[in-house]
Amino acid sequence: MKRYEALAEEIADSIRTGVMKTGDRLPSVRQASTSRNVSPSTVFEAYYLLEARGLIRARERSGYYVTAGSQKLPPEPEINLHADTRTKAVDVSELVFEVLESIKSRDVTPFGSAFPDPTLFPLQRLAKSMASSVRKMDPWSTLEDLAFGNANLRRQIALRYLSDGLQIQPDEIVITNGAMEALNLCLAAVARPGDSVIIESPAFYGALQALERAGLRAIEVPTHPRQGIDLAVLAQVLERSRPKACWLMTNFQNPLGSLMPDERKQELVEMLTRFEVPLIEDDVYGELYFGNKRPVSAKAFDTMGLVMHCSSFSKCLAPGYRIGWAAAGRYTQSVARCKMTTTLAASAPTQAALADYLSKGGYDKHLRQLRNTFADYQSAYMQAVVKYFPAGTRSTRPDGGYFLWIELPDAIDTLELHRQAIALGISIAPGPMFSAQRGFRNCMRLNYGHPWNGRTEEALKVLGKLIQAKQRTV
Repeated sequence: MKRYEALAEEIADSIRTGVMKTGDRLPSVRQASTSRNVSPSTVFEAYYLLEARGLIRARERSGYYVTAGSQKLPPEPEINLHADTRTKAVDVSELVFEVLESIKSRDVTPFGSAFPDPTLFPLQRLAKSMASSVRKMDPWSTLEDLAFGNANLRRQIALRYLSDGLQIQPDEIVITNGAMEALNLCLAAVARPGDSVIIESPAFYGALQALERAGLRAIEVPTHPRQGIDLAVLAQVLERSRPKACWLMTNFQNPLGSLMPDERKQELVEMLTRFEVPLIEDDVYGELYFGNKRPVSAKAFDTMGLVMHCSSFSKCLAPGYRIGWAAAGRYTQSVARCKMTTTLAASAPTQAALADYLSKGGYDKHLRQLRNTFADYQSAYMQAVVKYFPAGTRSTRPDGGYFLWIELPDAIDTLELHRQAIALGISIAPGPMFSAQRGFRNCMRLNYGHPWNGRTEEALKVLGKLIQAKQRTV
């Protein structure tokens, strides 16, 4: 056995026996090299080996930490092989509103929420930027920035694209009232009532509601927890149905948390380009990755301007500011005109405040802290699922974002579970919210973007007892 293998095995044994627990930080390479009397390269090789085994995870500028993967985890769900890819009308809003209405109170444990803990964001820093930027605001900018948005903010967003290797010009960016408006504007630019649009299965319920409101029809394509949308089925649907658009989340999809590999993103864009079908790419979770590098977007492979890349600051920086954007390619003018004829412009003060904040630095430091927090929370939540949920439970293992997709034994109806749990002050997002077919009745989305504490653990314990009680009665 080589020295690095022996060192890796020694550390792995400490993890297996519980000497080192999930979330513990490993000694730095320098510390381990000195204490073990080995070269730094030996320590690096040992850490790389442990990382490949899923026992530890590197955090940017922070070091290596023991992960939930070092403990016993439930198996991952399989791809939805039974998705009905026929075109269908959408009618989910009443169900979605019922669930969302039940989770507004701060007294409810928010496993069903779409938002992370609001105290995780730099609200004081943002408030200072708001005060500073409003004092310096040019009154004429409120007219000059109509439709497209604050020029300074669009430049800052373009710089972030550039740091990720994408050449997106500020004039291609339209600032919106959150990502949902960006997505809806892109949809309005390419589709008309009665048209069909491809979505994932399961899909983000906001996409389903957008199709329902616009009088569009959905084509659900099965989506894998690791690989993303099934490209073979997608090709068949494109050939058969000739949809007007495709609305997908390629990075940390809601609700699965799936991250589509880069080569599959490229294949996706090439396929859609052949059929000349525009892609509306919802990328609101892309900054919330747990690895060393931001995952690329499908937009990175777009050579024809067919990808409309939509994102926002709501999930990673300023949830209450409601500022998003669309980098809309060849559809930029159409999106801007749709904006002009609906809400006209996003809030000028909030745009200026975000531009000021981004220009002063500190955003990336905040993001590193946020990613580390979510990674820690995920480890704790996943261990609780193993501990309190029944045998046969499956769970995704996302590499970013803050959602788990939980697949319970077949007999469990999560709509019933939701109604029982909310009566006890615990919310979940039941699976039928995420399908035009009201499928996934034994599945639920679990938000782990809130602090792990005694209250959270007790709520998961209660939820586990409810599930087990339902199992015994069927």
